[in-house]
Amino acid sequence: MVASQAPLADRMRPQAIEDILGQDHLLGPDSALRRAMESGHIFSVILWGPPGSGKTTLARLMAQYTQNPFQSFSAVTSGVKELRQFIAEAEKARQLFGKPTILFVDEIHRFNKAQQDAFLPHVESGLIILVGATTQNPSFEVIAPLLSRARVMLLHPLEKEDLKTILNRALGDEGSGLGGVSMEVSPDSLDFLIGVSHGDARVALNNLEMAVQYAMQEEGGRPVLDLKMTEQALSRKALPHDKDGEEHYNLISAFHKSLRGSDSQASLYWLYRMLEAGEDPLFIGRRMIRFASEDIGMADPNALQVALSAFEAWQKVGPPEAELALSQAALYLATAPKSNAIYVAEKAVREEIGRTGPQPVPLHIRNAPTRLMKELGYSRGYQYPHNYPEGWVDQEYFPEKVKRRVYYRPTGRGFEKEIKRRMKPPKPQKK
Repeated sequence: MVASQAPLADRMRPQAIEDILGQDHLLGPDSALRRAMESGHIFSVILWGPPGSGKTTLARLMAQYTQNPFQSFSAVTSGVKELRQFIAEAEKARQLFGKPTILFVDEIHRFNKAQQDAFLPHVESGLIILVGATTQNPSFEVIAPLLSRARVMLLHPLEKEDLKTILNRALGDEGSGLGGVSMEVSPDSLDFLIGVSHGDARVALNNLEMAVQYAMQEEGGRPVLDLKMTEQALSRKALPHDKDGEEHYNLISAFHKSLRGSDSQASLYWLYRMLEAGEDPLFIGRRMIRFASEDIGMADPNALQVALSAFEAWQKVGPPEAELALSQAALYLATAPKSNAIYVAEKAVREEIGRTGPQPVPLHIRNAPTRLMKELGYSRGYQYPHNYPEGWVDQEYFPEKVKRRVYYRPTGRGFEKEIKRRMKPPKPQKK
């Protein structure tokens, strides 16, 4: 049993598959993961999802259902030295119980490639079942050999109704939750707690606990936790008219569309509507970074740097000074030339790869560091562009089955006009 002084989010951690909300695509009755857990034959997996979506809980339930030994450590505080200790313990556990150890690695993306390599022989030998948790795209943060030996499973942010169910569970649970406090939470206060959690169950539960404790410390106690008291407890205001949880998304949508429509005045208005309402400035900054690539792209390559600088300014300086940096970025993005050519190209190339699969790299553009590779034809026939006029030679760089595809089509706006000119092959030199 979890100690009573543990945070509410830890005390209310689900104890069965049925208690996990929002992840039916992974844990439905016919899902591969659920069948594996219930049969006791689990496999290595990378759990990719936002904070508070249930990655740690799911890892613990894997061990609970399969009765496998369980070890957990964080890539933030542990390294290869600690991993060796875990491996030694896993070897002892296999001798005692005849089962592999489930090794849960939180924030596995923080391990560098060399550190991740240390897992491979033990996953291959069956000594450990690796369960990695990450908030980052595993395709970029986890080495390919590990990805090939584990299934990547995506967890979704929790929906409003899921969070409401979780908070109501905590309010009614007298053993692990707040059921013994006799505190009524008003509907608008509950909606506010859900709205500021942004799909994170841990944040929602910890904020609920903080607000209830704050209300209990009031003189005479407060039998009802209302919106005003919750705002005071969390030191932030509710988003105006956020009664149904939609206004948060409406405001960021209005901001994004104003930037896309090149309306600098409206962009400033919606920016400060969000800031005054207590929106997380880094959330706004992340959306501007995305906007710089999605809606401006190469029409103004500086837009991405401006958005990144504003994000960094808030991290380093904070309010109120850094609010001007957000304003500066918003005005730059709104007035920059627009192009979604990169966004369109991304969708097209992903579709191509999904349709044609992992096509082999043509021999003539492969690396050939060894004699054997050269004998096999690696790099044979490659034409070095710098040896030709204009530093360009007509040469095929695509795989055989996807020759001469066109994904990126620059517009004639802003710097993309120059990009378009550069993408044309040079005119042949007269002899």
